Amino acid sequence: MRPAPGHVAALLVLLGGCAKDAPQDYLQPEGPIAREAHEMFSRIVWFSVVPVLVVVLGLLIVAVIRNRDPGGRADPLEIPGKHPKLRWVVAPTVILLAIDLFPLASEAKVIFELAKEPKDALQVEVYGHMWWWEYVYPGEKISTANELHIPTGRPVRLTLRTIEPGLPAPEGEEFATGVIHSFWVPKLAGKQDVVPGRANKMTIEAEKPGTYQGQCAEYCNLSHANMRLRVIAQEPADFEAWVAEQQRPAVKPASGPAAEGYEIFNGEGGCVACHTVIGIDGALARTGPNLTHLKSRETFAGSIFENTKANLIKWVTDPPAMKPMRPDEGTGMPDRDLSDEDVEKVVAYLETLK
Repeated sequence: MRPAPGHVAALLVLLGGCAKDAPQDYLQPEGPIAREAHEMFSRIVWFSVVPVLVVVLGLLIVAVIRNRDPGGRADPLEIPGKHPKLRWVVAPTVILLAIDLFPLASEAKVIFELAKEPKDALQVEVYGHMWWWEYVYPGEKISTANELHIPTGRPVRLTLRTIEPGLPAPEGEEFATGVIHSFWVPKLAGKQDVVPGRANKMTIEAEKPGTYQGQCAEYCNLSHANMRLRVIAQEPADFEAWVAEQQRPAVKPASGPAAEGYEIFNGEGGCVACHTVIGIDGALARTGPNLTHLKSRETFAGSIFENTKANLIKWVTDPPAMKPMRPDEGTGMPDRDLSDEDVEKVVAYLETLK
């Protein structure tokens, strides 16, 4: 007998969750915030399994076996009393509520502690766009995209908003609000929704250096699955060196294809209309990512493509062909219809943004 396709698909999905160390495995925390949440989850699960699954289900099985119909009974056994059925509903309900509320009440303190802003936290403003992440470090006066750098051993307080500079802004507002996103780096913290018109907050912290992968966890339309992110945790000294590097302005190429690409970037290419490049007059737009230090990142376009010259050429040539977007509606990068030669020059300039 051949297995049904549905059974095979269900088995494959089940096996997909059995990786020893998956990059987005919430059950393998790598920081104190995620570890505290994981331990709380484990306590609640075990407290629920023992009394509910073992005790309640066990008593139910015993009651069914002991009171099963021996046969020959004409009518069901009537339970004496004025409201017997009500008692048999209310009593189990009260017992189950007590079982569930007891662990929740004991963990409430942990929940409120995790929500508090820790002392000496690094402040980072996170902006969810369609479909990429923007990170602004107000104290350091720098911004980057998709790859969030943090120091190890120090809590990082995130303020999360959703904006869409490519859409018409309401009267009195600087930017249009975007759609709902959800910021999630499983190994460092739980999920936090990014809601239009609100500034939600959360704390993350990494104990050791490394790259921690994350994902937008709330469906946000066309390219939701392509809205990934990375948190790069560095030793404090390495993080400070990264900050100093990010604070330097871009340098204009003196000659060659990169210099010609610079002119296209600022002219007929129209790139400065959407991107920030510190060091170029007028290049301060936030519709697209800040490109001042593009080549210091490992990935681009929602952290889905490796930051290689070949991928950049494909991207500049026809972005919507690589990632589903709606540039005609103000969300995503359009095809600028550049010649192959001009694309090569623009990418030569982008390669200098280190």
